[in-house]
Amino acid sequence: MTTTTMTSPSRISAHDLADQLAAGEVTVIDVREPMEFVTGHIAGSLNVPLSRLAQADLPRGPLVLVCQSGNRSGKGLTQLMQQGHPHPVADLLGGVPAWQQAGFPVRKLKGAPLPLMRQVQIVAGSLVLLGVLLSQTVAPGWIWLSGFVGAGLTFAGVSGFCGMARLLAAMPWNRVSIGSGLG
Repeated sequence: MTTTTMTSPSRISAHDLADQLAAGEVTVIDVREPMEFVTGHIAGSLNVPLSRLAQADLPRGPLVLVCQSGNRSGKGLTQLMQQGHPHPVADLLGGVPAWQQAGFPVRKLKGAPLPLMRQVQIVAGSLVLLGVLLSQTVAPGWIWLSGFVGAGLTFAGVSGFCGMARLLAAMPWNRVSIGSGLG
C-alpha cells in the first residue's frame, strides 16, 4: 500500500485504491461537504467533512482521504499528520473525478440535489437572461440586473467567495443528512 509515514505524505492512484478496497485493506474518508457527497461518492466511503476531520473518531487502520480535486483531502492529510494520526494515511490523486475517469463507479443518493456549481450557473444564467429580456421589453434599466450578476460572478472568480453559492447552499432542497458520517 502506498500510504504515508508520519513524515512523508503520500498520494494513491485510483487503480491502487480500487485494488486496496477490493482487498478490504483501507477505509475511504470523503472530506467533502454532505451535499457534495450525496451527488457522487466512492461506494463504502465515509463522509467526514474537512471542518470536522480533526474532531472525528476515525476508524483504525489505513485511511485514504478523498475530495473533489485533491485540495481538501491534501489539507486533511496534512492535518492528520500534524496531529500524529497513528495509522497510515494517503490522499487520492485527482479526487473523485480521477476515480471516475479510471472507469470506477460512484454511488449517488437518489433524489440528491444538483451540484451547487450547476445551481449557480442555472440561477446566474437565468438572471442575466431575465435582465436582458426585461431591458428590451419593459424598461432599459433592467440591464443592470445582468450587470450586477456579471459583477458578482467576476468577484466570485477573483476572491473565491460566491455569495450566490452560499445562498443556494442554505436553501431547503440543499439540506442533506447522511448517516454514514463519523462523529
